[in-house]
Amino acid sequence: MESEASDPTPNMQSLSVNDSQNHDSASSSNPAPAMTLEEKFRIVRSVGEECIQEDELMNLLRNKPEPICYDGFEPSGRMHIAQGVMKTISVNKLTSAGCRVKIWIADWFAQLNNKMGGDLKKIETVGRYLIEIWKAVGMDLDGGKVEFLWSSKEINARAHEYWPRVMDIARRNKLPRIMRCVQIMGRSEQEELSAAQILYPCMQCADIFFLKADICQLGMDQRKVNVLAREYCDDIKMKNKPIILSHHMLPGLQQGQEKMSKSDPSSSIFMEDEEAEVNVKIKKAYCPPKVVEGNPCLEYVNYIIFPWFNEFKVERKAENGGDKIFKSYEELIADYANGELHPGDLKPSLSKALNKILQPVRDHFANDSNAKDLLKRVKAYRVTR
Repeated sequence: MESEASDPTPNMQSLSVNDSQNHDSASSSNPAPAMTLEEKFRIVRSVGEECIQEDELMNLLRNKPEPICYDGFEPSGRMHIAQGVMKTISVNKLTSAGCRVKIWIADWFAQLNNKMGGDLKKIETVGRYLIEIWKAVGMDLDGGKVEFLWSSKEINARAHEYWPRVMDIARRNKLPRIMRCVQIMGRSEQEELSAAQILYPCMQCADIFFLKADICQLGMDQRKVNVLAREYCDDIKMKNKPIILSHHMLPGLQQGQEKMSKSDPSSSIFMEDEEAEVNVKIKKAYCPPKVVEGNPCLEYVNYIIFPWFNEFKVERKAENGGDKIFKSYEELIADYANGELHPGDLKPSLSKALNKILQPVRDHFANDSNAKDLLKRVKAYRVTR
């Protein structure tokens, strides 16, 4: 799409990205067998911790060969492993089941939320850096089923479609209902918000219709605004509501941290962390013996390692039980809960698996001059909440 003259970020990319550098293309001479409806449903449903509603999802997959999934993010700093690896796993599952994925680079939203001090040029740099990571880690970008769309560019190009929808959503909802959605920005209802941050939920709700999304594939922390979109459909008598597929929120590495924080480096693994940094962070992570509930190390294995490798290998001395390959999370937590698997063996094996996933990203940022420059600039920026 061509940008209008008023577009503040003229060099942004809005076309499908087709130059993934980190995965092999399937041979066109040996196409994969067609999936059954039940197989498609199982794969797509596995992306979400919650689905609203499952019968609607089944009906969508039955009647639409290429459903449109929407995901979005504020370019607001370095990328942690949940945003990098978990999003890659989810996108690859969705495209494998025939879905098209529109990833909304919410630059204007980051500005509204005062990320990077509201500096749109810095926000653009962060957005370009994030795309480089997804390319490097192995997001399936071949075949044109994944699009990166910059909100400023798309909204400017189709302002006549976008702003009337935002205004209609704002007109139909009382302020307390919009205030209940501020969690989507990492804010609380008790905070003193700017007028821009009140506008934000109305715009995010409008995004869903603007992008013609069949499925909202966002985190559990975005649930309230997605529900707002379904309520809006009731208001305007729209029959086909967006399906909400909310993914799990990976906790921080320290005790009691419900989610990772970019402003607290010890709470998460960043996608370009060096091997030694990953090792230290996992070594210091909360991981009490025999405790499964609220254990971030076990969550990393469940939501990152098993989906990536389909197994988890623990290397340990013979006197500690010897090496063991776990084929399921249930098998792993059974051993952990009864003490057969100790944190002293779990953590080094987790670090090794994470470093194997992250090495292609490190290589990309070390060897590609553009990526290296983007990372240098992003690291220099101060993260603003």
